[in-house]
Amino acid sequence: MAKSTSARQKRTPRRRGTRRSGVMVFTRSNYRLMLLGLAMITVGYVIMRLENEVDGMISLYVAPLIILGGYLEIIHAILKRPSVVE
Repeated sequence: MAKSTSARQKRTPRRRGTRRSGVMVFTRSNYRLMLLGLAMITVGYVIMRLENEVDGMISLYVAPLIILGGYLEIIHAILKRPSVVE
């Protein structure tokens, strides 16, 4: 019985790159980047709707690029890791 309790008390060392329980995954900068991406997507759809033309320059070329940039910004915000300061 003494062997089993000592095995329970023995902890395995943490490997590098594992998460700690108290570290937040998203920081304030992640949320700001997500809001920026959401704003870009909203502006792109609004611009597309304002021109109200199927073959217009803005609704055909500019607005889709802004929307794509917004989605890429959100992906970047999700994948960005916070810098670890110890």
